[in-house]
Amino acid sequence: MNYYNWLFTAVVLGAFILSTNMTSHFVTELGKKKHAAPERAIYVSKIINFALASVSLFLLFFIWGVDYNGVLLFGSSVIAIGGVALFAQWSILSNLTASVVIFFNYPARIGDYVRIIDAENTLEGKIVDIKVFQVLLVDNEGNLINYPNNLLIQKPFMKLKQQPQAKQTNEEEEKEEIS
Repeated sequence: MNYYNWLFTAVVLGAFILSTNMTSHFVTELGKKKHAAPERAIYVSKIINFALASVSLFLLFFIWGVDYNGVLLFGSSVIAIGGVALFAQWSILSNLTASVVIFFNYPARIGDYVRIIDAENTLEGKIVDIKVFQVLLVDNEGNLINYPNNLLIQKPFMKLKQQPQAKQTNEEEEKEEIS
């Protein structure tokens, strides 16, 4: 074992620890600024820290002379499988990725009233929670709607300034016409 291997290992581990601490602090502060739930900030930090750990591990493999052909083959296979899974429309991983995107760049927050415009199934409701896989909406009738995160970032939506009025039934409309 050579002195430089230990030195580079210490540098990589130090950079990993520093970057994970900075990332956690940045995401926590951003979450507070955006009034996001603390659980969401923790979740996003874990995803970013996992990516940093993976990069650090590959760097350590190279520093210590692990057969990089095997590591590259394994790494490229994992990335290819992950890439296919991340971009598959109905994939669980696409919901995870969409959750991160919603955390960093989404104009609606918990407590906002939104209308999600979908061809035949337009939805209106108040956002009550944003989970890892779905956004929870409550409509005017009190129904809880689970809407997948990946669809939420794909579909256009309107952020409503006020709570929409409850829809009237045919009987109520007839009573108003008679009056």
